[in-house]
Amino acid sequence: MATLPLFPLGTVLMPGGRLPLQIFEPRYVQLLKDLLDGQDERLPVFGVVAIREGFEVGEDGVRALHPVGCGALLVQAAALEGERFLVVSEGTDRFRLDAIDESADTPYTTARVTWLTEPDGDAGTITLLAARLRAELTAFAAATGAEPDLPADDRSLAYAVPDTVSLDVADRQRVLASSDTESRLRLGLQLVRREREFASALGAVGRAPLPPFSLN
Repeated sequence: MATLPLFPLGTVLMPGGRLPLQIFEPRYVQLLKDLLDGQDERLPVFGVVAIREGFEVGEDGVRALHPVGCGALLVQAAALEGERFLVVSEGTDRFRLDAIDESADTPYTTARVTWLTEPDGDAGTITLLAARLRAELTAFAAATGAEPDLPADDRSLAYAVPDTVSLDVADRQRVLASSDTESRLRLGLQLVRREREFASALGAVGRAPLPPFSLN
């Protein structure tokens, strides 16, 4: 179990994803300063966790937040006028939110978390799922005029689904919280298929040819 400063947001950060933020609230300005001041001793990592719909941050503790979040490594920070900062972070590892650290003497929320492992699953199934998902993502992007920049490795590909297909917070959270690469690829395939069917019904996306094999 580790202690991690939290930045609750209305979005979900994925491992390997980039998160630009403009920081101006005093508590998060202090969080940024604490990260920068302590970077000689530890990496400037904070936790991004999605806020549950219907809850306000700080009123209901852990209940207001989804149980799985993602570490965010601060990679860029620039000062703007009036105590505002523009920062860019990259998603690192997933964590489980265990409890709010009530003893922390900070204006921002600090939590006790457990870093989660990244098991893969059955290697053969992963290879087939990844190929199918890659084809679906490529077809979806091509039909919408985008140029997908898909990762080469299967684990990163599973996390790339929300960046290629517009998903809401609930679906993004399902992707993040999947227990292993195999189940995450399977879920990603289901979500991309759903979005293609929905867009096709609206006449926005055509049906591109796909490989002959299929996995549910």
